[in-house]
Formats: sequence, C-alpha cells, structure tokens
Amino acid sequence: MRWWIPLLFLPLPALAEEVDVELVLLADASGSIDQSEIVFQRQGYATAITHPDVVYAIQSTLTGSIAVTYVEWAANQAVVVDWAIIDGQAAAEDFAARLLVPPRLATGRNAIGAALLEGKRLIEGNDITGLRRVIDFSGDSVNNWSGPSIAEARAEVLAGGITINALPILREGDPGRAQGGLEAAYANQIIGGPGAFVVTADDRDSFAAAVRRKLVLEIAGDMPLTIATAKN
Repeated sequence: MRWWIPLLFLPLPALAEEVDVELVLLADASGSIDQSEIVFQRQGYATAITHPDVVYAIQSTLTGSIAVTYVEWAANQAVVVDWAIIDGQAAAEDFAARLLVPPRLATGRNAIGAALLEGKRLIEGNDITGLRRVIDFSGDSVNNWSGPSIAEARAEVLAGGITINALPILREGDPGRAQGGLEAAYANQIIGGPGAFVVTADDRDSFAAAVRRKLVLEIAGDMPLTIATAKN
C-alpha cells in the first residue's frame, strides 16, 4: 500500500482563475480605418472601460471580476493588450493606459472569419475560467476578403459555446437597420449565441457611449431593450 504515499507530495496543478466573463474586444484596423480612427477607437474603449457604470457592472457580477483582451483585426490579427483581470477602478485604468501605448499592429483588408476564430483561440488558450465567454466584434463593413468565411467561422465559434456580439460603426449614408445597412448585416451574419445583440455607433460622437453601453450589457449578461438578433 506504500506505493501511493509519494503521490501526496506531488505538486497540484494550478487552478484556473475564475471570472464572470472572458471578453475578447475585436476592433477593426482594416484599410478603411486610418491612424486617427485607430487612436479614436482605442480612446473610446479606454474611456468606456474606466467609466463608473462599467466598473460598477464588473464589481456587481458573481465573481466581481472579468477577463478582457483587446485585439485589432484586419488581414492579420494582433493583440494590443493581453488578457487582464479587471476587478475595480485601478485595474480598469491600468488596462486603459496600456491600450493607448502600442503602435498600429494590424493592417490590410478585412478577414472577419479569421478574426472571429482568433477570438475563439484566445479564449480557449488562456488559463482563465469564465462563467460566460464573449467575443465583442466591431467594424465598419461586412466584407471578408481572405481566410475562412464568416459563416464557417461563426458556426465554429458558436459551437464552442462562445457568444458573439457586435458593434457596427456606421459611415455617412449607411441605412443602418434597414436592408443593406451595416447594422442589419451584423445582426444577420455575425452575432450569435445566448442573448447575442447589436449596439450601433451611429457616428464618431456616439462611439464611446455605444461602447460603454455594450460593455455594461455584456458584463451584466443583460440584453438591450432594442435588439437586432441573428439566428442561432
């Protein structure tokens, strides 16, 4: 019976840190987004994630924390800020500060399918356990010039138990929710999973507010009152 005794002294595997939500922020850095817009988007997310409403939503979750990473996508995908645990104002401000430092890291034409699969890979490859797992996709078009199709990638992400929400950034003249509009396209082609939704930034002035609203909804696990819903 002595054979099992040494096992008592073997190191136990480290337990994964548990958070309420694992959240991948996938931000558009394709050719339609110039350098000033890259900076503008990062500032919008930095402002949103440090807002008292978002910090309160985080601290009000079951675990009082979320895990978040910021990734820019184009023809390639690049992690701007790696996974960070946010459990209060100080951690949110640290994440925001690091978000504003790196140069532009992603370039080229849209590869939305590849971006969604990269979000899935990042969630499945970390050492964090989230009660919910979410990809937050933002962009100003629904074109997909290379890599896997949006439909193929979306199906794979949803099969992995990950929800996809979207934030379309409308250009001047875009009909939005109407047929042919970006909001309708994101609702029909990108979002999916339990409670998936679209929150739209109608213009630059509304971007930070749209990001903040979207983060609060994702963190709280709520659905917006007005929602464009895709088929699961």
